[in-house]
Amino acid sequence: MKGMTITYKVKNGLYVNMTNRCPCACTFCLRQNGDGVYGSDSLWLIREPTVEEVCGSIAAYDGQSFEELVFCGYGEPTERLDDLLKVASWVKASRPMPIRINTNGLSDLINGRRTAPELSGLIDTVSISLNATSAEEYNRLCRPRFGMRSYQAMLDFTGDCVPYVPNVIMTVVDVVTTPEQQEQSRRIAEGLGARLRVRPFEG
Repeated sequence: MKGMTITYKVKNGLYVNMTNRCPCACTFCLRQNGDGVYGSDSLWLIREPTVEEVCGSIAAYDGQSFEELVFCGYGEPTERLDDLLKVASWVKASRPMPIRINTNGLSDLINGRRTAPELSGLIDTVSISLNATSAEEYNRLCRPRFGMRSYQAMLDFTGDCVPYVPNVIMTVVDVVTTPEQQEQSRRIAEGLGARLRVRPFEG
């Protein structure tokens, strides 16, 4: 069932669900297993919320303390990068809260331009899904609509974020990677100036 769950709480973070659009169809995506995550209401949106609606939903939590604001819902946040940055700018001006984007790293392909510099001063952490150590494996697991160029574009975006974002993280999901692939992924991430996080699959 679709609704308008714009924000939801996960542990000590406030998560923002701005879109259901995504250029990938990952074989392990949580969207395939249900309507919501971590006890949230349905994250399938009737329509995409306006910037004003997103800010209003965040403001409704006034008086509650969160460790960070995370752009991560049932879609790829950078599908709405311009609006995301407007919300981030409002958050930075109105409340002292670190901001993270969980992304597949295909922002440049989605938006048709180099986007990492636009994150400067607004985004504190970018968490980028690596999940594979080759373009072929990436295409098999993530099935991006941009095809074989997607993997390199994701790597390029990661390296490009390093000068502009204080914390750049790459992630792999434990159930789709072997220990050897995780170590190789660590070398890839560190070679780009990022650090690796192996995250548990919570489907």
